[in-house]
Amino acid sequence: MILRVLGSAAGGGSPQWNCGCPVCTAVRSRAGLARTQSSIAVSADRRRWFLINASPDIRAQIEAFPGLHPHGDRTTPLEAVLLTDAELDHTLGLLLLREARALLLYATPAVHETLSAGSGILRTLERYCPVDWRTVTPGARLALADGLSCRAFDVPTTKRARFGPGADHGRVVGYRLTDERSGGTLVYLPAVQALTAALRAEIEGCTCLLIDGTCWRDDELVRLGLAGKTSREMGHLPIDGPDGSLAQLPSLGVERTIFVHLNNTNPVLLEHTPERRTVEERGMEVAMDGLEVQV
Repeated sequence: MILRVLGSAAGGGSPQWNCGCPVCTAVRSRAGLARTQSSIAVSADRRRWFLINASPDIRAQIEAFPGLHPHGDRTTPLEAVLLTDAELDHTLGLLLLREARALLLYATPAVHETLSAGSGILRTLERYCPVDWRTVTPGARLALADGLSCRAFDVPTTKRARFGPGADHGRVVGYRLTDERSGGTLVYLPAVQALTAALRAEIEGCTCLLIDGTCWRDDELVRLGLAGKTSREMGHLPIDGPDGSLAQLPSLGVERTIFVHLNNTNPVLLEHTPERRTVEERGMEVAMDGLEVQV
């Protein structure tokens, strides 16, 4: 299985257009790498690619990755899009795929309902191209391609539903992908509020984990005067702290851990910060756009 990180930042990217925090300022001055909004592509053979989430930066991400370029006419290697939730950061890119002859979309009923009746993204998209929705049921195996399968799992959250109350079941999911030939397993978890026992069981022993690294500190945005809520209150487990992800993950036996969905304020985005050194000293990594991993 081949994993390509198309975008490694959280919503707004890095730098964020309206932010003058120390990290955004450093990135604008070329002291750090710019990053686009969170999305990945996965393939079993480099011929058929599955996107997990379609960010607002999807056009630039496809152009930056020759593996997703069309072959002669308008036939592309893009096989399908899988969604973890209905957040705009993860779904607005669907509208930029409207020139497709047809689009195969995997989503839970809760996410499909939000995109159809709430945000209206799917209703708009369907006026441009046919959309074939395949139901994602947490816990059920999905065969994606020869030798590549996945299983979604529920990610509990108290984050408010932006487009109506809806159902909690299936509102946010992670994916565990398996290469059935090599036995390699990839867990993609770009939004997680707490590492519950059920989530720890999904992560345990996987070959590669891409996990929510939105904020370094729980009160990061509050300290900077940019928000009145903590990272957890916004639905994201912080990296640092006695019960942060950095403290909890080493016990789960993951071969390779990579932080993704990084907020523009997070100091780990800058290579020479103490926070980045702490992550690397623990044997973990910070994703960048274009990172490829063989799983």
